[in-house]
Amino acid sequence: MLLIKFIKARSNVSEKSIQSTVELLNQDCTIPFISRYRKEKTGNLDEVEIGEIVKYKTQFEELEKRKKTILKSLTEQEVLTNELKRKIETTENLITLEDIYLPFKKKRKTKAETARKNGLEPLAKIIMSQRVDNIGHIASKYLSNSVENEDDALEGARFIIAEWINERTDIRNNIRYQLERFAVITTKVVKSKIDNEKAQKFRDYFDWSESLNRSPSHRLLAILRAEKEGFIRLKIEIDKERTLDKIEDRIIKSNNECSVQIQMAIQDSFKRLLFPTLSNEILNIAKEKADETAINVFAKNLKQLLLGAPLGEKRILGVDPGFRSGCKIVCLNTQGDLKHNDTIYPHAPQNRSIEAIKKISSMVEAYKIEAIAIGNGTASRETAQLIRSIKFNTTVQVFVVSEAGASIYSASKIARDEFPDYDVTVRGAVSIARRLADPLAELVKIDAKSIGVGQYQHDVDQTKLKSSLDTVVESCVNTIGVNINTASNSLLSYVSGIGPKLAENIVQYRNENGAFKTRNDIKKVTRLGSKAFEQGAGFLRIKNAKNPLDDSAVHPESYAIVKKMAKDEQKTVDALIGNRKVLENIDLKKYCTTTVGLLTLTDILKELKKPGLDPRETAKEFAFNKDIRTISDLRDGQLLPGIVNNVTNFGCFVDIGIKESGLVHVSNLSDTFVKDVNAVVSLQQQVIVKVLSVDIARKRIQLSMNYK
Repeated sequence: MLLIKFIKARSNVSEKSIQSTVELLNQDCTIPFISRYRKEKTGNLDEVEIGEIVKYKTQFEELEKRKKTILKSLTEQEVLTNELKRKIETTENLITLEDIYLPFKKKRKTKAETARKNGLEPLAKIIMSQRVDNIGHIASKYLSNSVENEDDALEGARFIIAEWINERTDIRNNIRYQLERFAVITTKVVKSKIDNEKAQKFRDYFDWSESLNRSPSHRLLAILRAEKEGFIRLKIEIDKERTLDKIEDRIIKSNNECSVQIQMAIQDSFKRLLFPTLSNEILNIAKEKADETAINVFAKNLKQLLLGAPLGEKRILGVDPGFRSGCKIVCLNTQGDLKHNDTIYPHAPQNRSIEAIKKISSMVEAYKIEAIAIGNGTASRETAQLIRSIKFNTTVQVFVVSEAGASIYSASKIARDEFPDYDVTVRGAVSIARRLADPLAELVKIDAKSIGVGQYQHDVDQTKLKSSLDTVVESCVNTIGVNINTASNSLLSYVSGIGPKLAENIVQYRNENGAFKTRNDIKKVTRLGSKAFEQGAGFLRIKNAKNPLDDSAVHPESYAIVKKMAKDEQKTVDALIGNRKVLENIDLKKYCTTTVGLLTLTDILKELKKPGLDPRETAKEFAFNKDIRTISDLRDGQLLPGIVNNVTNFGCFVDIGIKESGLVHVSNLSDTFVKDVNAVVSLQQQVIVKVLSVDIARKRIQLSMNYK
């Protein structure tokens, strides 16, 4: 099968595993389901490996679709030969395919096409033969009403030759090689914009030059953004003379008047056709690679954020802090339901701090609050200090929570549907509180790219970005599992095999019929067929179910195996679950079948030891340095506590409790060479950093974690 060979050539996966995975994908199986419940079939491929197969499968299908379009066009033009057909069908690269098609592509009106209509193609062929002298005399034979003199005839012939040169695959590939190895990207500031305030953040690129293939993702995307916003102009450059010499070596085989004409045609072809097209192509390829890197960075950050430590089912008071407009306060029960909301004005200009302290104390006592979540935006530090100064009668944990994207959520349809009778400020405070309880359950309600943990996410291919982030969210949701009786539409929609429509149907069924009591009850949901049940059941949890396996990652298709294990051990399923002593002595080989092997059985046993275990850590309290309130308070050499709030390929950004985050460059992460930033730090990690330098004018803070 061509598809399998195509994928095999681009991955390290065996043909058998690829074949099995493709079959499962063609049966509409999802990546989480395949990686978790079809390990025997795939040879224990993980989500990343299956994702690679999906990527190359998509590439192959797009290539095949393009081939069909081209073959159809060539057939209609009546130019399709057996050799041309073979070339097209065996091509495995889209760029090569387009090069093959280029001579036959329907073109807009070109100089070469006009010259052909003026009857100059025979003259072009004579010149390309390189066998004649006195080419001006020969050109005089091609004069007409449209071709007034010999110079016009020769120019027209050169246009045709230039097009032929442009269509030669070997020449295009040679220039591609030169561009790939030696292209330099240079930038110059647009003089009229040099004093523009917004342009200053791109000041490093006002006069910049570097090898294109060495330009890191973040820098290339920054340069492209600066160009897009009109602050700089960029050019791609290579050694023109060297490239022209290589083209001439391929074409010119004589030293006569014809060779002079061909040399002129080569220069014209390079300047007007080849270089503009191929330099754009190499820049687009570089942009695609930069996009892929940036998307991968965003995806890693998003995964860490979604799998951030939850506090769990606690009674939480959420605070959306502010100065003039006050701090919006909400009280939530253990299920995250809004029980009370209010507004306090402890800061300037009102300065009603005593009243605010009394209100918070009263709410903490009335609603038996166990934790307080404070948004990390405007007035966060001042509000946190106020709340930490309050002496509560019970132990109350205080957390500062990232509110990135909370405003997006509060104005969304999801928020309006959840809280139709409350304004955006109340919804925002609820979101902050719920993020502390369970970051995953709350953050899935927000468009992932609005969460703000990427680099240049608005500059990359938005379709690829959405696909990648959706895959990350789906992976995280299914890794943790979802309580079907409490999950929102948004959370349910990411469960394997469910999607938005079935998620709505599940919630509607729940509202009309009450909580699901067994996993089999899920089949009663409108339009939730056997396929959706197969794909999603293992990831949907039912708390306090009659069958304890319904609150585990054991798939219903394997319940019979667990029952047999329990029977063989002379125990009930209830008594078997969590009984490590018994479980560790079970001989799994006894339960192997033609479809269930040791890989699946090992997973089942692991789940039985700790059913429904949440792999995430528990949220921990954290406090910033209370003396640092603005960037002006920073001094070189200070050691400060901070939280990593963004990870990039060039380092990480750390929240040190002020408006501006500081950068720990990759060179300052460790006293050893750091190849992968993610191997040293992770999102939401609590760290101690040293202030290296502060640029107040540009609002830039340089930090170090290598200070011992």
